Amino acid sequence: MPSAKILESKKAVVASLTEKIKASTAGVLVTYSGISVEDDTKMRAALRGAGVEYKVYKNSIIDRACLEAGYQFSDQLVGMTALAVSEKDPVAPAKILSEYAEKIETFSIKGGFMDGAAISVDEVNAIAKVPSKETMVCKIMGSMRSPLFNLAYVLQAIIDKNAEGAEAPAAEAADAE
Repeated sequence: MPSAKILESKKAVVASLTEKIKASTAGVLVTYSGISVEDDTKMRAALRGAGVEYKVYKNSIIDRACLEAGYQFSDQLVGMTALAVSEKDPVAPAKILSEYAEKIETFSIKGGFMDGAAISVDEVNAIAKVPSKETMVCKIMGSMRSPLFNLAYVLQAIIDKNAEGAEAPAAEAADAE
């Protein structure tokens, strides 16, 4: 039986993790095994750069924190588990971790959560394929700009055609004199 001091420290860790989960827009659970130190360092740097907090926790702590936050992941919490949460970008954890899950056979996604709902591995992978916000904004701006440019080209062609038509009679009149 653990001592009261140990139980209190574990309760504090669970409470802290529960608050992180509740404050985040999205999170992804992964099987954390078989990843080399080099790949792990690169992955953690990419996650930090995207504003994602990534940490390995005991399964029992993740389970309790997720249950308190309203998510059920007890079935997926087997083996070594890590949790990545993001407070701002809901796509970043899925995108970065899916990239590494494709490269490393033993590193796999277990599930996740987004906008208050638990999501499956397939949903995490689908989210990972969504283009970034900047890419989406650029595509929208490009599709809004395209019709305007087409209109400008048509109007310029009409102006050019009328200008050519006006020059031709003036040139014929000069030749007649």
